[in-house]
Amino acid sequence: MTTGPGLVIFDCDGVLIDSEIISARMLVAALAERGVRIDLDYVARHFLGRSYPTVMRTIRTDFGIDLPPEFEEDYRARLLAAFERDLRPMPGARAVLEALRAPWCVATSSSRVRAQRSLEISGLRDLVGERLFTAGDVRNGKPAPDLFLHASGQMGVEPSACLVIEDSLNGIRAARAAGMRVWRFTGGSHLAGRDRSAPEGAEADLEFDSLMDILRIAPELASGADA
Repeated sequence: MTTGPGLVIFDCDGVLIDSEIISARMLVAALAERGVRIDLDYVARHFLGRSYPTVMRTIRTDFGIDLPPEFEEDYRARLLAAFERDLRPMPGARAVLEALRAPWCVATSSSRVRAQRSLEISGLRDLVGERLFTAGDVRNGKPAPDLFLHASGQMGVEPSACLVIEDSLNGIRAARAAGMRVWRFTGGSHLAGRDRSAPEGAEADLEFDSLMDILRIAPELASGADA
């Protein structure tokens, strides 16, 4: 990369925090109690990078079931309990965020409450501060470009000058639709041993499996680097 980005936009789940495998397992178990049988591959294929309302619409369409309102409350409570017990930051996440010289922010399909608590548990909330944008900020979630365009607008950077760090195909689609460069991080537990091929329209500009690779690939992003 010859010209450094004006803004680096990080996805949160599956990029900064190793949460997707926990969420997937909890959702599989919760749905099984309601008679809906899915596996982790189904979750990765249909739900990765999507907001909770979109997940529920997919369940309704694919299985013909409307889950009661208390399902969401129970699932979120159980998920947060699992996060409190098992959630960890992705290796290298804090070091990378602390080293960045380029402006950066976080844009996630999670709700604001969940994202804030997840970042607190993983020890990254102090670094992110107010640079957090969530699915509730926009009308259309990923793979629509709305969230990334909202983040870049709030940060005052043109979309063409942004670099998105994503793990999900829907996130990559959203970044491409926003006219942004996108690198795919494949080092999360939820992608271990799984097919990471990308269909047409969801190809990243680059793939990497360690967050520290960001600083090796683009050393100009690091604080203290030569201009």
